[in-house]
Amino acid sequence: MDDYELAHEYETVNLYRRGTAAKIELNRPDTRNAWNRQFAADLLAAVQETAGDPGVRAVLLTGAGRAFSSGADLGEGLAERAGGGAPDVYGRLTTQYHPIIMGIREMPKPVVSAVNGAAAGIGLSLALACDLVVAAESAFFLLAFVNIGLVPDGGSSVLVPARVGFARAAELAMLGERLGARQALDWGLINRVWPDEEFAAGADELISRLAAGPTRSYAGTKRQLNRWLYDRIGDQLEFEARIQQEAAGSADFVEGVLAFSEKRAPRFTGS
Repeated sequence: MDDYELAHEYETVNLYRRGTAAKIELNRPDTRNAWNRQFAADLLAAVQETAGDPGVRAVLLTGAGRAFSSGADLGEGLAERAGGGAPDVYGRLTTQYHPIIMGIREMPKPVVSAVNGAAAGIGLSLALACDLVVAAESAFFLLAFVNIGLVPDGGSSVLVPARVGFARAAELAMLGERLGARQALDWGLINRVWPDEEFAAGADELISRLAAGPTRSYAGTKRQLNRWLYDRIGDQLEFEARIQQEAAGSADFVEGVLAFSEKRAPRFTGS
């Protein structure tokens, strides 16, 4: 993908162009592209810019460094807890995260997530919000919320079962275990997997094919799938945010984040 040209350099996201294809690169590699406030603002701006640009016919979304996205920046959450009270998870989800997820789903052009390394928590939600999900063989997927006493958010309570069904969605959400790329393909969670050394070229070829394809057909297909599978995703996002706010006020959440930062197993009490 070396022939892409930088079109807009945000603080934590890079936007590239190559002809009618755009590439949004998540660019906090030192945190494995964890989400903080600036990251969410930059990503939303990049999504809106590509959605509104008639010259862009297809969008590739990928991560810089060793991961697609490791999820929310727990360091930011710890700082908020230190300030007293539960963090405003509801406000962050509804004002920062949800517009990104909805922006991708409503964008009248195909969006492909190319997952390298981890796609965890809200990072997994972001990947699955895209129309097609492709991965490197070393990539893995993780609904990590339960491991810190939280619940799925970012639309993952809709996006995961829509792809793999209730039984596997419940397993991913409640056990919080990694799902490797090959198994994710077998389960139907993602579309394609390539060996690591072929990943960049495979993703590049796919986005080029889509960018040269029938844009109106893609837009109509997205509308059809959205109506059948995601017609109430806005309501579900709101519902997720309310439950997540409750979970963020729990002692289990505090313990989960502390255990993560201290690299130890959490001791949950159900309170």
